[in-house]
Amino acid sequence: MLAPTLVMALVAVVLLLIGYSAGQGQHLSGLKSGLRMTISILPLLLCAFVVAGMVQVLVPHELLARWIGAESGLRGILLGTLAGGFCPGGPYVSLPLVAGLAQSGAGVGTLVAFLTSWSLWAVARLPMEVALLGWRITFIRLATTFFFPPVAGLLAHVFFSGSR
Repeated sequence: MLAPTLVMALVAVVLLLIGYSAGQGQHLSGLKSGLRMTISILPLLLCAFVVAGMVQVLVPHELLARWIGAESGLRGILLGTLAGGFCPGGPYVSLPLVAGLAQSGAGVGTLVAFLTSWSLWAVARLPMEVALLGWRITFIRLATTFFFPPVAGLLAHVFFSGSR
């Protein structure tokens, strides 16, 4: 986590310097905007981290290993696919949850399937998608992406299971 943090800090400092050098207070406007976003997202982020931490300590490791661990195979990948598709919220919810599952021993195939179905299926997003795009486009999108999450999970399991 150190390298991504350092890269993000460098980008932030460079952007602040660019905003400051513009001389019109853009650096202050950017800082205020960032603070507003932080305040609005912080409660959700804190709750997501609590959930991720509680998953790590409350769910027995043996149970996790059997159902979604590397040795769970296709069953874990399919469970990860379903869970990801039904996971509510944006990345502030799903990414800490996946991090908690990874720390608890979930298989890489399961994690990839979860993230792929979360980003492609997002059942909680469907009502808005249907309202804005209509049933036809929504159905076509779902039909064309239906097999991607389990296939991505299987590929990750086959090629990267030993790399964690």
